[in-house]
This record gives sequence, structure tokens and C-alpha cells, in this order.
Amino acid sequence: MRSPSPFATAILLAGGSGTRMADLAKDKVLLPIHGKPTLQYSIEAFAESDAVDSLVIVHRDEPQRHAIESFLPSDKFSNIIWAQGGDERQDSVWAGLSAAPANNEVVLIHDGARPLITPKTINAVAQAARDSQVACVAKRTNDTIKHASPSGNGYILKTLDRSNIWSMETPQAFKFSLIEAAYKTIIANRQSITDDLSAIENNEIPVILIENERPNPKLTNPQDIAYVEFLLKDCTS
Repeated sequence: MRSPSPFATAILLAGGSGTRMADLAKDKVLLPIHGKPTLQYSIEAFAESDAVDSLVIVHRDEPQRHAIESFLPSDKFSNIIWAQGGDERQDSVWAGLSAAPANNEVVLIHDGARPLITPKTINAVAQAARDSQVACVAKRTNDTIKHASPSGNGYILKTLDRSNIWSMETPQAFKFSLIEAAYKTIIANRQSITDDLSAIENNEIPVILIENERPNPKLTNPQDIAYVEFLLKDCTS
């Protein structure tokens, strides 16, 4: 049952080029996995969230938009907004922020190529951002991480403290006014960033990290397809 007072807007990034998928998928967010387009899994998770009311879909072009409309559960959101993506990730996020309802309290920014996000995790990261300004789904690293400085034909290695190393995922959630102001600066300065937390790092604002209870990989390379298919098998059986 949905909350009587959802407070968040989700920005779903679907306009990436997906060039690293080679010829296996012309559009990775539309790649069918167990009978559904990849993006549909994320949309359904946000639709079942108690926190999310409005959905902004940042799409690549009109053919992609029409394809997404064919499986969009329009009755699950009070507001569905479309925004045209840009050349770089920060341009697409800014397009989504600019299109988002001005009265929304929290915004969640999610990569459409991460289909394993759950309503439970969405609710947790949204509420954490509502309480503490910024939150992100993340996972601790189990690997030994080394900083590698080029030297001659090799590298000089320095072991980093892995207890302080986290891998950032999405959704990343923010108080709307905070991330909107941060992105205005990013766009004005023509900065390039690879995730949304980078936009607020200089502010030294504490970020709540939500450890996901299940894997949350992103479809990036061809070898990711079989892994995501395996992980989603339980969701469709």
C-alpha cells in the first residue's frame, strides 16, 4: 500500500549511449531480460515505493520514449515528466532536475541500467535523504584496493584502507534544493562528473550510505548481461 503522503521525485536516466555494449544491444535499457525491458524493472520498483510520487524519465530520443511508454504503468505515479537527455551524464541529470516539480522535497537519481533496485531500498535511501540531506545506495569493498602511480614500465603501489572504501551505486538521493544548486554550479563551470555525489563533495556534507541487501549491478559491458539475467531469475520465477 502506498504512503498517503509520498515526498520524493525519481529521476530515471535512460538516455545513455550504451556504446560499450557493442552489437549486443542497440539500447541497453530496452534490452529484454526474462521477458521485460531492463528499464521496466526499475520503473516498477519506483512505482511500488511508498516515498516516490513523481517520475522524471530522461530519454534519448522520441523512438526510445515511445518504446518506454508501451510498458509505463502510468496509473502508479501522480506525475510523469519527460526530459531530453544531453551529451554527457551531467547534462542529462540537469535536464531531469530542471523538469522536476518545483515543490518536491527529495529527488532520487537512478541509472536506468540498474534493474535490481527494490522498493525497500528506494524507501530507505529516500527517507535517509529527507532526514539528513544526502543518502546513497552503496556497498563496502571486499577487495584489496591499491593506488597505482605510473613508474617506468610499471606502477608504484600503495595499499588503501579498505575499511574506508565504498562503491557508490544508485539511487543517490538529495534534498532537492541542495542538488539543484550544486548542479547549477556544475553546469555553469562546464564540469564533468561521473556520479551525482561528486556535485556536492566540496560542501563536505555528511552522506548516509545505505548498504543494499542484494547486488545492484549496472549493465555496462556485454559480460554483464548473463550476470544480471542470473540475478533477476528469482524475480521472475
